[in-house]
Amino acid sequence: MSVDHNEKYIFEAEWYDKIATILKKFYLYYYPSDNTVELFDIKSRKTFLRRTKCEGIQAKDFYVGATVTIFSRSIRITDYADCVTRTKLQTKMQKTLAMLKPSVVDKLGEILKRIIANNFHIANIKMVKLSLEGATEFYKDKDETNKTYMVNYLTSGPIVALELLGDHAITRWNEVIGPEDREEAVLKSPSSLRALYAKDNIHNAVHGSENEEAAEKELQFFFPSQKSGKKGPPNTATLENCTCSIIKPHAVQAKLIGDIIDDIQNAGYSVTAVQQFYVNAFDAEEFLEVYKGVLPDYAAMVGELQSGPCIVMEIKHKDEKYNVQGEFRKLCGPMDPDIARQVRRDTLRAKYGKTKVQNAIHCSDLPEDGSLEVK
Repeated sequence: MSVDHNEKYIFEAEWYDKIATILKKFYLYYYPSDNTVELFDIKSRKTFLRRTKCEGIQAKDFYVGATVTIFSRSIRITDYADCVTRTKLQTKMQKTLAMLKPSVVDKLGEILKRIIANNFHIANIKMVKLSLEGATEFYKDKDETNKTYMVNYLTSGPIVALELLGDHAITRWNEVIGPEDREEAVLKSPSSLRALYAKDNIHNAVHGSENEEAAEKELQFFFPSQKSGKKGPPNTATLENCTCSIIKPHAVQAKLIGDIIDDIQNAGYSVTAVQQFYVNAFDAEEFLEVYKGVLPDYAAMVGELQSGPCIVMEIKHKDEKYNVQGEFRKLCGPMDPDIARQVRRDTLRAKYGKTKVQNAIHCSDLPEDGSLEVK
């Protein structure tokens, strides 16, 4: 079978040039045959980067909404630039909404591990609390006789909305969650999420979009595009008696978010807010400013934080008198994963960190920083 060396995907992309303080817009060309990229500056109509090989990126990293790191520049893909790319990739990388309902939010890490094990890519995640109007709006196209009960269940606590990407994502996600009827799920699909986590047909733990049209509509409800001007439901951050934790981009890309959140929940902590962010250079510098001039790795830490999506969490403990910042910092372990592996092998950095900069997780240093960082 011959390889077409000129087969390419073309995207619209942007990069914030912090030296010139302008947002540059590009056509980003990606050639799957040899994993090369090319950047064309739309405004100046000149080639910005000639076709070249780029380490650390693969075909699966290129989709609308992704941020790819090309020679230390975090370039965000905003749209398809031609019909060929759109047609090829939309069939290859289908997207669907997955929702974890209030009764299973305390099993978030456990369920995320199952999602990742089933080869879904988590393109977005946000914990929200729906209002009565919001839940009614979400279910408005359903003809269910039990709609009132479903709305009550959906508004009874926080939910987690996820945008999942993958080959035939809609059908596959519905297979993973199992039949709507819990008894049928237990009989026909005993390893499905509803068989494992649903209580009954109303309290059925999880939701998946029925088809492409529903997926598009439901994803827009939770994760509206910038062009729409809408905000989507607010996150669930309370900013009280909490600490801030960030799963760093390298750990997100290594598909470790399920493992890390599962460890946090199993250690007795509650994740009371979660949201994915792309942090720009300015915000990364401001967020990590306390380490400027203190840690020699400051510049590298700033670079890591803006190298891709990170998952920000508000962490609490059931016991109000618990020193949540201090104790959670112990769970994270020493900043250097090599030291952590020698002295505290069961800590998060010992298990998931690679280097002092890529040490998997950030946590607030001081009690007063917890709510400030979450904010």
